Amino acid sequence: MRYTMTWACAAIGIALIMFNASGYDPHNLFLMMFSVPMWFVEVFTDIHKVSVWFMYALTVLSWMLIGYLGDKAIQRTRGRERS
Repeated sequence: MRYTMTWACAAIGIALIMFNASGYDPHNLFLMMFSVPMWFVEVFTDIHKVSVWFMYALTVLSWMLIGYLGDKAIQRTRGRERS
């Protein structure tokens, strides 16, 4: 398996945090919309108490996990087609 979707989703996560860190997202609107860990932090604690670098790392890791699950689903469906 080549993990194509995993790396593509990781690139999306990295692009998201680079866009946020560049200053073009001053109110963290895109980061809040597209970062799954941010959703949970908002529910359970104050967002200002969590390190931004930790949230960036969790964002990339969560996007990689989404891509990995997609790769596994593709692999499973291709395995069924061959059988």
